[in-house]
Amino acid sequence: MLFGAETNLDIARALFELGGVLFGEFDLGPTAGRSPVYINPRVLISEPALLRRIANLIHHQIQADQARRRPRLASFAAVAGVPMGGLHLATAYALVSDTPLIYVRPDAQEPALEGRIVPGQTVLVIDDLMTGGTSLLRTARILEEAGLTVRDFIVLIDREQGGTERLQAHGYHVLPILRLRTMLTYYYESGMIDSQRYRTAMEYLERTNRRG
Repeated sequence: MLFGAETNLDIARALFELGGVLFGEFDLGPTAGRSPVYINPRVLISEPALLRRIANLIHHQIQADQARRRPRLASFAAVAGVPMGGLHLATAYALVSDTPLIYVRPDAQEPALEGRIVPGQTVLVIDDLMTGGTSLLRTARILEEAGLTVRDFIVLIDREQGGTERLQAHGYHVLPILRLRTMLTYYYESGMIDSQRYRTAMEYLERTNRRG
C-alpha cells in the first residue's frame, strides 16, 4: 500500500459508508465480467473533506518518496486525471500541492488537452479505479502524443484484475492506495459484510486473476 494501513482502511470504510461499495451481480464488461462487487469511488465528490484528506496523503507520500536516495516515482511537472473518474482526485491533488493540472477532454471529436502544455514535461497520472488499465493507457497515449512524458500512475483503488501487470508490460509504474482484496478482508473482519459475500467476492477475484 501507499500509506499506513490504518489510514488506507479509514478511506475504505468511508467509501463503504458513502454507498460506494455494492454487492450483487454487476456486468463490468469484458475485463471484469459479471462481478459480485461494484466499486464507485465517484461518491467521494459528496465529501470534500475526504477528497482533501486523500489528496494530502498522496502529496505527503510523494514528498517522502522524492526525498529518498532512490525515489520510486519520477519527478514530474504536472498532474493529469483519467477522465472522468480520476479528474476530481487529480484536481484535489493539484490544489493541495500547487501542481499544474492538465485535463484530457474525452468529449472532443479528437482527444484534446486543456491546460498549459510544455512538450518534454513529465506528467503524473491519477485515477480513482483501475481494472484492466485500458483507461490509464489511453490517457498516457494522449499525453504522449502531445509531447509529454508519462512514467507513473497513482490509483485510489486497484481491483487487482490485471491492470498493474498490463501497465508494467508497457513500461509504466503504478502505485495503488487500496487493493480490493484488502478492502474486502477489512469489511469482513469488521463485520461490515457477511462470510457469504466475502467468500463469493474473493472467489471471483481468484477466477478473474487466473483468467487474466
